Amino acid sequence: MTDTKSHMENGGSLEGRVFRPASIAETAEAIERAFDYRGDVTLELSSGERIVGYIYNRQMGGPQPALEMFPADSQTPKKIPYQMVVSVSFT
Repeated sequence: MTDTKSHMENGGSLEGRVFRPASIAETAEAIERAFDYRGDVTLELSSGERIVGYIYNRQMGGPQPALEMFPADSQTPKKIPYQMVVSVSFT
């Protein structure tokens, strides 16, 4: 997984970091960090769409792992398959 900032030890902030996962396992790791972050993140999707919002749930098991988020510009939650996530930015 490409990370634009060096890894921080001892609980350093994720704010400002961008993860570009190279596999579904790395995507799951980045999404898990975003879920634990408890703040807004920006997702870049394979469609080119960018979504800013709060990840409130993730489903790593099953045939199609997905996350659920509240977009900052909408009151309607979105479900996004992990395979569509190109990058996760901690904004």
